[in-house]
Amino acid sequence: MEAITTTLLLLASVVVSSIVQRVVRVRLPLAIVQTGLGALLAQLFDFHVSLSPEVFLLLFVAPLLFLDGWHISKEGLLRDKWTIGALALGLVLFTVLGAGLFIHWLVPVMPLPIAFALASVLSPTDAVAVSAMAERTPLPRRLMHVLEGEALLNDASGLVCLRFAVAAALTGYFSPAEASRTFLWLAGGGVLAGAAVTLAANATKDWTARHFGEETGTQILISLLIPFGAYLLADRLAASGILAAATAGVVMSYEELAGRALASTRIRRAAVWDAVQFAGNGVVFVLLGHQLPGIIAGAGRAIQPTGRQHALWLLAYVAAISAILYLLRALWAWASLRLILFRAARDGHGISAPGWRLVAVTTLAGVRGAVTLAGVMTLPLALRGGAGFPTRDLAIFLAAGVIVVTLLAANAGLPLLMSGIRLPRGTLEQRQAEAARSAAARAAILAVERAMQEAGNETSDLGLYTQAGARVLAQYREQIQARTDAGDASQPTRTLEEIERGLRIVALRAERDELYRIARSGKLTEEATRALVREVDLQESRFSAH
Repeated sequence: MEAITTTLLLLASVVVSSIVQRVVRVRLPLAIVQTGLGALLAQLFDFHVSLSPEVFLLLFVAPLLFLDGWHISKEGLLRDKWTIGALALGLVLFTVLGAGLFIHWLVPVMPLPIAFALASVLSPTDAVAVSAMAERTPLPRRLMHVLEGEALLNDASGLVCLRFAVAAALTGYFSPAEASRTFLWLAGGGVLAGAAVTLAANATKDWTARHFGEETGTQILISLLIPFGAYLLADRLAASGILAAATAGVVMSYEELAGRALASTRIRRAAVWDAVQFAGNGVVFVLLGHQLPGIIAGAGRAIQPTGRQHALWLLAYVAAISAILYLLRALWAWASLRLILFRAARDGHGISAPGWRLVAVTTLAGVRGAVTLAGVMTLPLALRGGAGFPTRDLAIFLAAGVIVVTLLAANAGLPLLMSGIRLPRGTLEQRQAEAARSAAARAAILAVERAMQEAGNETSDLGLYTQAGARVLAQYREQIQARTDAGDASQPTRTLEEIERGLRIVALRAERDELYRIARSGKLTEEATRALVREVDLQESRFSAH
């Protein structure tokens, strides 16, 4: 009963945090509101929440990474692979080394392996937080694709680095050669496990749907179980469950292009996953706020040997670590962008140096979020000998402080940097979407005409089919709403409406098939495909509900 009460309180806090954020006049990041509510909850209610590191990664990180991989733009990922790779892999290692050494120098009581572990969890960025801010301060679409790709890949690379750092802290031993071999197995095994689970799950549900019909609830539940199954299989193989969950999401997005699921399934599944993402991110920050008083007390005790017991020292540490992270990110972004643009200029496609505003936006957009918090919460509670894990509370406090600083900095800085910049309209993706709409409408017209011809050969109601078909075709040809209120409940009118509804469903399914065909041919981005298919699904659900 206590576990149920705790769960309900946490979920209720997530709901209240969203309401509070919309009510207050100062638009604070939702994560900060959730952290504050968690701290208030800890003061009002006497309960304790304790999760093991493995459970924390499985319950919170795996589904969030799965969803990131599912929704990420694959076209943008492939187009800007060098930029994303430089940020997601090179910057992570650069941050772990640079920030790890700096943290150990700044806080001598923190052992070097733990400083590297803290730097590892601080290296991943949170594209969800940046996307939420981009709703109020739009960023260039291509930059958003780069940031999303970086966040997906650096989550995995940062948490893999964390695993090595924690192992070094527990054993006091680190071998570069052994680490390289382990990394290859972690990465390869994780990717294979994620792909295998997703392909097997989708093949099984598709076979069942073909032979016995599709049930929406079952389809949604299978999608919810895939990230957990991928993570557990990879963990059993001593591979990376994080990479397995992310890979499962990427494979799931390619499976979606087959278009085998019903429209109602896609609509309801999207709503369920939106709720899972909102609740998962929210609960992480509410838990942080709940444990914040104890973390602050533990952090104060951890720095007592340095003689710096004043709380201002903790804030100074947070500010210094945030500054070094921004400095490292700015240097790496400038160098990598300069190299990439130089190569483009050499080929006659670009300029040879990045603008300062691009570097500044890329730097500020490196917001830390739920993955950083989830990663630092997985630090072991004790060493192998039973002694407490050194400076664990201090590491959690510093990570939480950096999250708050980066959220506030992005919330205040991005609007200033983007002010006066007009984002271009009529981009390639928009032109592709318009072309896809036209092609889908033509496919719908052909499908309706074939259906009318077949019906005319098989039924005596040729006149009704002609009337219904004319109304459906007018919608696509003239792009207006052709359906009117018949007003007469006579049997011919009801029959006419039923025929029209059937033809509309035929047309909408043809539209969707054509959209998927265009997407598979590479002429339409995945993001645009999802938006257009959702439009068709919503229309089909309207007519199917009658």
